[in-house]
Order: sequence, then structure tokens, then C-alpha cells
Amino acid sequence: KNTFYAVKRLIGRKFNDAEVQKDISHVPYGILAHDNGDAWVQTSDAKRMAPQEISARVLEKMKKTAEDFLGEKVTEAVITVPAYFNDSQRQATKDAGRIAGLDVKRIINEPTAAALAYGLDKNGGDRKIAVYDLGGGTFDVSIIEIAEVDGEKQFEVLATNGDTFLGGEDFDNRVIEYLVDEFNKDQGIDLRKDPLALQRLKDAAERAKIELSTSQQTEVNLPYVTADASGPKHLNIKVTRAKLEALVEDLVK
Repeated sequence: KNTFYAVKRLIGRKFNDAEVQKDISHVPYGILAHDNGDAWVQTSDAKRMAPQEISARVLEKMKKTAEDFLGEKVTEAVITVPAYFNDSQRQATKDAGRIAGLDVKRIINEPTAAALAYGLDKNGGDRKIAVYDLGGGTFDVSIIEIAEVDGEKQFEVLATNGDTFLGGEDFDNRVIEYLVDEFNKDQGIDLRKDPLALQRLKDAAERAKIELSTSQQTEVNLPYVTADASGPKHLNIKVTRAKLEALVEDLVK
């Protein structure tokens, strides 16, 4: 319950937002409404934290990694966000940067950053491009216009659309559901009611997904995943690439 992930789906959102309500059933940690109606997270000892605080921890780690590599202090940053982020979500992201000790110079759209990373500002004249972004939590498609204005390339997002529940997390969740169902059939224990077991399953499912990118089969082995009156229980389930493809088939159609 003290390991937070996919917090980007909460940042800058109200607790009553449909996306937040949907997320509640997908994560083992608590999500609740702050006094102002914002979605916050809660630790197992009832400590409440804003999503900005969680994001700031990630940015602090990235800041330190950059400083260790460069051998100098990093005080400024440009932070990317999904193109569909509204003003509230963008401001919350900027606040996270400030909490992390960064002077956020600009917030830019992720598809624009992707176009820059691939050097699309260096090639050709004015044009329109499509950027597909399958991330950890979302899948977005953006149409960007690249135009030269006064000798400088400018990027404008003409249209964007996507699914906030179609990303790496959702592929992981399909594997988790499969493992939970198989364990329940074998042992008669529903691991959905065990937050610690769910967190271990989350880690194992992600590893299995990655391994199946290069292997035809992998084994998920979690000793002492839970216990009942008869003693400790161990989870050992083989997952094939074919099974993974079947589990996520509707996500990739």
C-alpha cells in the first residue's frame, strides 16, 4: 500500500473524475478526496499525499541522476506532458517540478518532444506528421504541424486523442488478473484482497511481460506469496508468449 505507481493518471484531477474512479479499482493503494476535491493518495499509516509530491520524488531522482552524470548542479528543466493534459494538470506538473527543486522553464507536449528527439525539425519544409505514443499508462495519437516562422521551426499540435487506460500498466494488469485467477483455481485464495501480494504480482507481471518480448515462455515464481491456516502458499505459474498475446489481444486490435 506504500508503493505508488501510475500517479500521472491522478495528477491535477478531481477525485470525482471518471478516470480517477476507474483507477481506484486498478491499484492497491488508497485514493481519496482532499478538502478541495483533488484526488490524493493515502499510505497504509493513513498519511495523505498529493500526486504532485509523488511526482516530485521521481523528478528528484532524475535530477540527481543528471547531476551525477554531468558533474554539476541542475536547477532548470523542461518537463513534457501528454498533449491532452488540461491547464490544471499542467500546473500540477509544474508544481511537482518546483517541489523537486527545479525551475521549470516550460511545459511542452510529449509528441512535440518526440518529434524533436527524432530530429524532425531538421528535415524538409512545412509538413504535418502523426506521432504515436504508447506509454506506461496511456496511448496517444497526435497530429503535429511543423512550420518555419521567421527562420525558426515551430510545432503546433493540431489534434490529439487517446486512451488513458491503454499503456504498459494495462498490459501488466492483464497478466496480474491471469495469475490471480490461476492461483485462485489452484489454492482457493483470492490474492486481490492482499495488497502486499498484489504488489509482488505487479513486479512479477511486468518482468514476465518484458521477458516474453524475447522468450517464448517464462515462469512466475513467488514463494510465500500468502498464507492460510494450513501454512504458507507459493505461486509458480508458467506464462507463454501465446498466452500473453491472447490476454492483451483486445488492447492491441
